[in-house]
Amino acid sequence: MNYEHIYKPGEPGHPTFLVLHGTGGTEKDLVPLVNYIDSKAGILSVRGDVLENGMNRFFRRLAEGIFDKEDLEKRTHMLYDFLQSASENYKFDKTNVLALGYSNGANIAASMLYFYEDAFKGAILHHPMTPFEEREMKTSDALPVFIGAGNNDPICPPENTRLLISQLENVGSNVTTEWGNAGHSLTQNELDAAKDWYNKQFS
Repeated sequence: MNYEHIYKPGEPGHPTFLVLHGTGGTEKDLVPLVNYIDSKAGILSVRGDVLENGMNRFFRRLAEGIFDKEDLEKRTHMLYDFLQSASENYKFDKTNVLALGYSNGANIAASMLYFYEDAFKGAILHHPMTPFEEREMKTSDALPVFIGAGNNDPICPPENTRLLISQLENVGSNVTTEWGNAGHSLTQNELDAAKDWYNKQFS
């Protein structure tokens, strides 16, 4: 399985970011975010291959906020397999990959943590929801995760994001959160907080 994507090699010692856009986005949308966080990092930015009314997504949903769990699980494995093959093709270190996702992209990045202990070295999740309310995560202990969220987010209800935070903490992940009041939008404060988190964790 292949995805439309952008790849940019990073400098030695810097991670590769798996970059995952929100609904209706493309592989170009979040590249400036990675460059803002670490201009020397590698980038593997992927375009979702599911179309919903002409908008790119990474998995199907039944309605807004209601995921097609079967499709999500299938496409989570497909994305993981693509990441494995991309690391071999492009010769980057699979053990030094961070996820950076927004909304739909953050949700499939979070989904990978339920199935794979070795998915990421860390994750930046902007406005995620919990993909699975009942499933236990398989991610490794002490995984560093940054979550940016909105107290008044109409797309990702705060209580749902808090459930994801709780699930992460229950398996020992080291979660840092930044809550704002700009709904589902990415704000400069949230981006600055993600950059500060990254510098403390990985610089």
